[in-house]
Amino acid sequence: MSDLKPGQKFPTPTPGFGDRVFYETLLRQRPKSEMAQEWCVNHGVLPEAEAKKLFKLVTERKKKKGSSTAAVAAPPKKKKKVTKTKLLSDSADQDMQMGGPERIGSTVL
Repeated sequence: MSDLKPGQKFPTPTPGFGDRVFYETLLRQRPKSEMAQEWCVNHGVLPEAEAKKLFKLVTERKKKKGSSTAAVAAPPKKKKKVTKTKLLSDSADQDMQMGGPERIGSTVL
């Protein structure tokens, strides 16, 4: 695969492939879409000159984002202690009846 374009990581999908249609359309409608730029560069669907330009832009953006985020672990959250309570009586259940002449879904004529 020596015919890869700048930044291409994956094989170029066919023109009717759904993802390709989506991302190419998105890039045409919103040229500044980072998501569309990255996908089109990674899949080699752009002409050589445009691919070079966007590849440079995508790599600069990734470097910029990567250097600004600090790798600081968040402190562990304390778990709340869950207490279980026992039911003292089942008096509410005694009033409920299973079945009977008037059930849910039955019609009374």
